[in-house]
Amino acid sequence: MSVAAISRVVERNAVVFSKLWRATLFSSVLSPLLFLAAMGVGLGGLVDENVGTVDGLTYLQFVAPALMVATGMQLAASESLWPVMAGWRWIRHFHGMIATPIRAGDVFGGFVVWTTIRVAMSASVFLVVAALLGGVPSAWGVLAVPAACLCAAAVCSLLGAITVRVDTDASFPAIMRLGVVPLMLFSGTFFPVDQLPGWLQPAVVLSPLWHGVELARAATSGRFELVATVLHVSVLAACVVVGVLVGAQTFARRLTP
Repeated sequence: MSVAAISRVVERNAVVFSKLWRATLFSSVLSPLLFLAAMGVGLGGLVDENVGTVDGLTYLQFVAPALMVATGMQLAASESLWPVMAGWRWIRHFHGMIATPIRAGDVFGGFVVWTTIRVAMSASVFLVVAALLGGVPSAWGVLAVPAACLCAAAVCSLLGAITVRVDTDASFPAIMRLGVVPLMLFSGTFFPVDQLPGWLQPAVVLSPLWHGVELARAATSGRFELVATVLHVSVLAACVVVGVLVGAQTFARRLTP
């Protein structure tokens, strides 16, 4: 992969996005903020009144960083499915890219970097609003955005490597409904993992979202633990490395004659 070539792919995607960003405003920004208000402020008021704190945090403070990371994961997952299929099969602009000196691996690298940038923009807006609502009690909360980006990079690199191997989008709704949605529900987003059945709790460590949520929640609450932080970052970084290595190879096989 070439940094210069990847930057060209990112530049191309940014130009396209500058023309189409209004169409994504509701799904990537407004809808998550409305969900934050409903869950963190609406439901959160009932939880605080009847249950008290959750892991020493108000419910808004508990759920806000998790929703930010989960929203980033959903955005990364959706960008890794239909848009990737469009790139190599329907619109075929990936083929146009590799007709230049840009290689297939650079196309994949640019896709991962651009998707991460998209998540960073969305997460930054989300964090500001959450802070205004009182959901970010620590100044370390700014580090929740890199946590969301790392989780998104892990998800999009792994899913993008898979998407380019299939010939139709028939499996994509199942991936979202049976993969992404359960991850959001059972990765400590809305309630502590220790509330899950004992046999299910060990499986949570396999969820990239759980690692991202734990990192973001540690940042917004200011409760960093060195060992846990290193573990979460290492797992997500390993997912990114594996996804990029596999994705570069699968893109090359699919796009190169």
